[in-house]
Amino acid sequence: MTDLIPKPLSWLETFPKADEEFADKLLKEERQGFSKKIIILDDDPTGTQTVHDVPVFTDWSPETLQEVFSISDPMVFLLTNSRSFSRDETREVHREIGENIAEAARKAGQEFLVVSRGDSTLRGHFPLETEVLRETLEKNTGLVFHGEIICPFFKEGGRYTIGDVHYVREGDQLTPAGQTEFARDKTFSYENSHLGAYVEEKSMGTYKKEDCISVSLEELREFRLEEITDKLAGARDFQKIIVNAIDYVDVKIFCICWLRAMKQGRNYLARSAAALTRIIGGVKEAPLLSKDQLTDKEVCTGGLVVVGSHVKKSTDQLNSLMESGHPLHFIEFNVSRYFTEGTLEGEVRKVLKEVQEVISAGTTVVVYTSRRLVVPDTADKDAILGLSVGISDALTRVVSLLTLKPRFIIAKGGITSSDVATKGLSVRKAMVMGQIKKGIPVWMTGPESKFPNMPYIIFPGNVGEVSTLREIVEELD
Repeated sequence: MTDLIPKPLSWLETFPKADEEFADKLLKEERQGFSKKIIILDDDPTGTQTVHDVPVFTDWSPETLQEVFSISDPMVFLLTNSRSFSRDETREVHREIGENIAEAARKAGQEFLVVSRGDSTLRGHFPLETEVLRETLEKNTGLVFHGEIICPFFKEGGRYTIGDVHYVREGDQLTPAGQTEFARDKTFSYENSHLGAYVEEKSMGTYKKEDCISVSLEELREFRLEEITDKLAGARDFQKIIVNAIDYVDVKIFCICWLRAMKQGRNYLARSAAALTRIIGGVKEAPLLSKDQLTDKEVCTGGLVVVGSHVKKSTDQLNSLMESGHPLHFIEFNVSRYFTEGTLEGEVRKVLKEVQEVISAGTTVVVYTSRRLVVPDTADKDAILGLSVGISDALTRVVSLLTLKPRFIIAKGGITSSDVATKGLSVRKAMVMGQIKKGIPVWMTGPESKFPNMPYIIFPGNVGEVSTLREIVEELD
């Protein structure tokens, strides 16, 4: 919507407060007797940025889904990495996931709740992913999904929804999401900041703005629980339900009503950022992780930082890191060789040799892709995405070919962090340890991985202040 203007950050303080202690009490009561297995499909590894002590699986095979339903953990993450997929691949993967969930749930005799965790700045394969899940799960289970919950609120990243408009914090102002660099993403661009209009835009008119159900801040903060629950229960034909939120208390109050509606036999899928997953999963807040929890004093090699994300925030954070007083070693991964040589294999070998030499001497290395990516004007979105994936694959090979275990590994960017985890480190199952900074998760790698029982730091491309990457590296170095 072109008439929307940025708001001062102080606007958030003008809304009436809600009794969070009362909300916690009601939510705890509602959670009693709720036994559905909560499965979070994460389109990149950064979605674990609000939880701790939750398992993450990096595949969705029938055997893995059977394991998901056999373990006692009430919530699990499945890393799909679908933000790096083409539309056709996304469709096929989500059909397969839906079929495997349905079969595993049938064998286990257990109900489930599926949340599609997407980007808090609205990038990704929406509504394709949830549409395919709905069709597949309805076909294979007999369930009917009455509505889809849309909740991109993510406080740690400065993403707020007010009056159905989604805002992104930029400094001391709130910018409508459709006016940010994220809306101009070459693969997942969009125009509308109003979530109803965004739904209509992305669904190409299949779902209309005026047909969306809105749960307002006023309703939430006034604890109009019956009214909200009735709205949810009244959803039909996969109607979109927009959740406004500026703090976690809003999500808690919404989840009270969501749980009540599900207990009435109503079924929903959800498309959300990371905040909703923590609340519906019953995960309590935990302190940030310390250096002692994240580094092994007996490991004398240097650390490794891999920066693949090209959003402005990542570049600014990289530039800040370059100003560090620590003796860091920087290596530019020259992606232009792709255009001159048709391959990046030569660059992989050159960078790998340098990385091994430097970390063996105890110095931390920062490998970053060239900040400028030249793409032909004629390239379509899938071609652009494929190029980005190819560069990420080459960058990841540097990690997979390492013969020395770094003191720590940080991967910057969604696609990069997923590829480093699955292709570089061969992680099949990990445990989310928590966060090193707000919104920046850390996994403990499993025994099957290249470097078992190693903390792996996943730094989203669009999270943190300019100095955050430098602060983390300096703390761990």
